[in-house]
Amino acid sequence: MTAAVERDGAAQEAVLAGDVGAAVDAFAQAADLYRQSWEVAHPTAYGRLVGMLKSAVLAGGGVPEAEYVREALADAARDSATAAYARALAALILGEDDEAQVWAGRMESGGEAFARTGEALAALAQGDRRRYESALTAIVRDFEQRAAHLTGVTIADTALMLEQLAARRGVAVAVESPVLPVL
Repeated sequence: MTAAVERDGAAQEAVLAGDVGAAVDAFAQAADLYRQSWEVAHPTAYGRLVGMLKSAVLAGGGVPEAEYVREALADAARDSATAAYARALAALILGEDDEAQVWAGRMESGGEAFARTGEALAALAQGDRRRYESALTAIVRDFEQRAAHLTGVTIADTALMLEQLAARRGVAVAVESPVLPVL
């Protein structure tokens, strides 16, 4: 897990430096490390799957990882906001929009940050650009207020990942912020 977070941080630093090639490579490595970490972790360490999906999307992919998550969480606890996040994200990547909306709705139990991200995922699944922009703006503003970030890099990685997914669907928006660079 530590190695995955470190590679994720290196990728984020590369994004901020404008080195897209290095960022993509490091995100791909981070995705592999998150998966390896999941495979040896406690069976409810769902955050590792979320990390894997985020990194895979930021590396330009995500479909094989989303299929892996769908299979790995087929019997996951329905009351876990983190498992719901992984399942919603996987479903969205795979174009299973109805499924993505169901799981995104279950993220609310995890608190405000989960609810904001769930709102953005549901909006993307519905193709609702206005709703997505509102949710993404709230996510970015939250990241701007944070004193600490998981990787130590001041970046709205969730928003960055969401914008990659939105771009694939033709609904990306331009929320300007020092914590949301262009990838």
